[in-house]
Amino acid sequence: MRTWVNGHVLQSPGEPVISPLDHGMIVGDGVFETVQISRNEPFALTRHLDRLVRSAEGLGIGRPDIGAIREGVAATMDGQDIPFGRIRVTVTSGTGPLGSPRGSAGLTNIVISEPSTRPPGVAGIVTVPWPRNERGAVSGLKTTSYAENALMIEHALARGASESVMPNTVGLLCEGTGSNIFYVVDGQLITPTLQAGPLAGITRALVLEWCAGELDVIERDAPIEVLQTADEVILVGTTRDVQAISKVDDRELEAPGPVTQQAQAIWAREAAKTSDP
Repeated sequence: MRTWVNGHVLQSPGEPVISPLDHGMIVGDGVFETVQISRNEPFALTRHLDRLVRSAEGLGIGRPDIGAIREGVAATMDGQDIPFGRIRVTVTSGTGPLGSPRGSAGLTNIVISEPSTRPPGVAGIVTVPWPRNERGAVSGLKTTSYAENALMIEHALARGASESVMPNTVGLLCEGTGSNIFYVVDGQLITPTLQAGPLAGITRALVLEWCAGELDVIERDAPIEVLQTADEVILVGTTRDVQAISKVDDRELEAPGPVTQQAQAIWAREAAKTSDP
């Protein structure tokens, strides 16, 4: 693991450099991106950094210095051999008071790169009753305010699953804590619309683009209960890529099913063409 903070590579990951008054610590006032490392290269870095800017501007903390962050990515990966891993880019509003109002010290920029274990090709999920607020102030932004997600992923892990999937406030299928969801009905590959409240996932967007010419793939909203009758269920995300789901709550599914296998093959073929689609 290697860490870069505001232009400096740390000598050790635990080196104290962030103020205890940083608003990212005080109130979770920041945004982030997780980028896959594949064969020592970041994957889809430009798309991730574009979304980082959208999230930061949507949160009102200003525009991050993307040139500097790219330098941070290069600095943290330099000298590391990472066949598979992840880069975490975090931008906070910087040092502030002990309350919600922000300070004016400038943004805090952090980049961490590390090797990691590739997730399994097949996993299980649980559905949860806690809704994602599709009309909330930070809906659609990838913020560091992740306490809800942390609670929900622990809920899943305690039940032998790898992810929790939630509805929105009106009961429509929304997303996982760190993933987007697709499902198959009568051969059609379906994912919730962005109006339902999920994050506009990078992998989600690429699956929609890459599969459009070969599969019947659409965005459409349905109640979360659709997962109890869908023919196949798929999670997609930065490190998961296209992951088959073999169990939804107590319901077992064929995994990977035929449409999932097609989507996985398309993903593998297209992702191999470029590291920055």
